[in-house]
Amino acid sequence: MGFYDFLPEIGRYADDPGTVDRMNLRHKMIIKPLEDQIAGKRVLDLAAHDGRWAYAFAAAGAREVVGIEGRQELIDRFEEFPRAHLREKVRLICDDIYDGMQKLIDAGERFDVVGVLGILYHVMDHFRLFQLVRKLGPELVIVDSEFAQRPGQVIMLVRERTDNELNSIPQIEGQEKALIGIPSFPAMEAMADVLDYDCHWIDWNEIGPGKRKFIGDYYRAADQAKRRGTCLLIPK
Repeated sequence: MGFYDFLPEIGRYADDPGTVDRMNLRHKMIIKPLEDQIAGKRVLDLAAHDGRWAYAFAAAGAREVVGIEGRQELIDRFEEFPRAHLREKVRLICDDIYDGMQKLIDAGERFDVVGVLGILYHVMDHFRLFQLVRKLGPELVIVDSEFAQRPGQVIMLVRERTDNELNSIPQIEGQEKALIGIPSFPAMEAMADVLDYDCHWIDWNEIGPGKRKFIGDYYRAADQAKRRGTCLLIPK
């Protein structure tokens, strides 16, 4: 049994068992071990998609979850999630994540936990993102992203289509291809360090080889361009 076993009852997940299995394993590694740190806390979920991580934060005991998502059509899907008492804890805002965070900062909002789950490798202004996050005062920042397997503190530039709901939103009106940056593992550590965060990497080897079918991107060989990883940023 996994947390996301209900997903096949919802829209696009009905015929996508791979995504369900993948989300279950990611929940097991990213959310489940942090339930004590999430319970009773105010959480911000960046690039919230259809609210699937926001919903998981609510189920982990968060007092309130605010999600920022740039595509209204994805936010509209959240009403399909099953448990009303969890949905009621979540507020999804349609906005650019940078603009949305700045508005929260200007309003004096604070958050205990910030989720940067699956968005860091779809943006260009990584350092600005973490500067804004820091101003929101979290005691825990959860980052799950693709990272470039390059030596040194570098960011690999890539173009991606904006008509894919899993990719970047348009950076200018009518844009079909956005420019994104995939930071290296040392680049992530450098950004954390200068913002006075300790960076702790989650060990995905806790998932045995026989259970990695749908999460192979966390186990790519060192000679491949990128590999997915998860880290926790904690104020020093």
